[in-house]
Amino acid sequence: MFGLGPTELVIIMVIALVIFGPSRLPKVGQSVGQALRAFRDSTDKVQEEVQKSLDGSGSNSEQNS
Repeated sequence: MFGLGPTELVIIMVIALVIFGPSRLPKVGQSVGQALRAFRDSTDKVQEEVQKSLDGSGSNSEQNS
C-alpha cells in the first residue's frame, strides 16, 4: 500500500491521533475512507470508458480495412 511499511503506518497513525485527538479520529478515518472509495470508483469508471472507446475504435478500424 503506497510503499509504506508497518513502521511508517504506525507513525502516521500516532501523528493523526495527536493532531485530531481520540474523539475525532474515527470520524476523520471514515471521511478519508469515503473519499478514497469515491476516488477509486471515479478512476474505475474512467478506465472502463477509455477501454470501451479503445475497443470500439479498434473494431471500427478493423472493419474499414
